[in-house]
Amino acid sequence: MTANSQPTASLVDAAYEQIRRRILDNVWPPGHRALEQEVALALGMSRTPVREALVRLQSEGLVEVVPRHGMRVLPVSPVDMREIYEILTALECMAAEILARRQPSDAELKPLVEATDAMDRALAADDLDAWAKADELFHAQLLELAGNRLLQATVMNHWDRAHRARMFTLRLRPKPVNSTREHMQLVERLRAGDVDGASRVNRAHRERAAAELLALFERFKLAQM
Repeated sequence: MTANSQPTASLVDAAYEQIRRRILDNVWPPGHRALEQEVALALGMSRTPVREALVRLQSEGLVEVVPRHGMRVLPVSPVDMREIYEILTALECMAAEILARRQPSDAELKPLVEATDAMDRALAADDLDAWAKADELFHAQLLELAGNRLLQATVMNHWDRAHRARMFTLRLRPKPVNSTREHMQLVERLRAGDVDGASRVNRAHRERAAAELLALFERFKLAQM
C-alpha cells in the first residue's frame, strides 16, 4: 500500500464502521433507503469512501447497493434468522469443543467468567443494553479462545445480522435470566475438558435463544426485522 492510499483506506474503514453501527443500532432500520450523497453528508465525508464502504457492507448482507439510488438496509426474515442461528450454533459448538479439548486453565477462562459476571450485574440493574453487550462479549471471547481464526472469521460474517435482530427484540423478550446459568455451565465443562459436554451445553443454550427469537417473529407477526 502506498502512502497516498493509506488515508483513503482509513476513510473507508471509518465510513464502514459508522454506517454499520447505525444499522446495528437500528438508527437506520430495515428498509431504510438513502442516496449515496445523503449518506456522505450524514457522515461528513466525500462519496468515494462511502461508496466503497457500502460495497463492503453489501458483501456482508447488511445493505443492498442500488445503482443511481444509493442503498437500502436489508431486513432479516424468519428464514434468514433460522439459518443464521444454525450456522452460529454449529460453529460455536466447534469452538467450544476445540477449547475444551485443550482443558483451559482458570486464567484462560477468566474473560468468560468476567463477561458472565457483567451480565449478572446488568440484569440486577435492569440494564438490558449492558446485558446484551456482556453477552456478546462472552461469545466473542469463546471464539477468540478457541484460536481458530478462519472459524472466528466465518462466524463474524453472520454476527452482525444476528446482533441486529437480537437488539430489535431485546425488550420484547422475557428477562434473560437463563443465560448466565448456562454460560457458567459451559465454563465448567470447558474447565473439566469435557468436549462432548461443552458442545451439548452450548448447543442447548444457542437453540433456546434461537427458539425464543423465532417465537417473537410469530407472536408479533413480523415478516422481517
